[in-house]
Amino acid sequence: MKKRIFSALLISALAVSALTACGGSSSAKKSGQTLTVLNYGKYIDESVVKQFEKETGITVKYEEYESPEEMYTKYKAGSINYDVICSSEYMVERLINEGEVLEEDYDAMDNYKNLDPTILDMSASYDKNHTYSVPYFYGTLGLLYNKTTIDAKTVSSWNCLWDPTYEDEIIMENSVRDTFAPALISKGYSLNDTDENHLREALDILKKQKDDKIVYAYYVDETADAMIGEEASIALCYSGEAALAMAENDNLDYSVPKEGSNLWIDSWFIPKSCTNQTNALKFLNFLCKDDIAEKNFEYVQYASPITSVVENQDADVKNNEAINPSSDTIKRCEIYKALSDDDSAKYTKLWQELLSY
Repeated sequence: MKKRIFSALLISALAVSALTACGGSSSAKKSGQTLTVLNYGKYIDESVVKQFEKETGITVKYEEYESPEEMYTKYKAGSINYDVICSSEYMVERLINEGEVLEEDYDAMDNYKNLDPTILDMSASYDKNHTYSVPYFYGTLGLLYNKTTIDAKTVSSWNCLWDPTYEDEIIMENSVRDTFAPALISKGYSLNDTDENHLREALDILKKQKDDKIVYAYYVDETADAMIGEEASIALCYSGEAALAMAENDNLDYSVPKEGSNLWIDSWFIPKSCTNQTNALKFLNFLCKDDIAEKNFEYVQYASPITSVVENQDADVKNNEAINPSSDTIKRCEIYKALSDDDSAKYTKLWQELLSY
């Protein structure tokens, strides 16, 4: 699931771009070794990249993308030999199924033991035998809301997204699967449903949402800023994004509706295009270090699969549903499954129909 950091963090993110544009640290330049990394935008602490280069002498060529579909297109274009990639579970699964992912040598990763076994078990939904991937962050899709105008009971169900009471007050995701998820669930279907009749039922209520003028906007990067500025009352968004917004505005809270939702897991993998698997494993092992995982958590504020990160959190952070989903929440969530080309095209067609409606 695409993850985002709002504008308060953009200055820090620009430092990553500046670092990579310059070709990394001087010690890394001298070694002549490189590592080409592809990751979601604003999804790593820039000091982590610098520290890895300093400690290993490996120059990191760091590239970003916005959506799993964009990542897939960039990778499949074959113009760049990426050594290590981070993406959402359903896209990792798709590339595994296509034979595009190399097996991991976990024995070469001393810090792999730092991963929470529970999260590893959850990742079996897309990496059945824990052969190809390393979890990075995880969380949920839910509702960020302004508790001064919206009662908690209201956002305990997805039904609020179709309540005409909230005309021009609801932000939806500019993302096909994330916006179709609550619609499918509200109709009693799985968020992985591919039956065209069921998808059309979901589309119908999303169209009605537009007819009733409930939707304030379909946003990608702007959701947290808009909610912090109290431009809308309810927003469909990712848990970590909600946590960041809540830290900026005490009037905001987060809910995962009772009907269930998406549990997402972003994972690193080594693609077939990798030209230096040893360096790729060094990078993944580095990210699993306790102190490095802590730095990335502090920057991104999404649930970390590294056990020590959670153990060292204050009680208010540890119990914040927007950061660490509870076991009860996880039980009522589904992980997105990879779509076939035909089903992906089906979703895309319906999505375009909604946007142009």
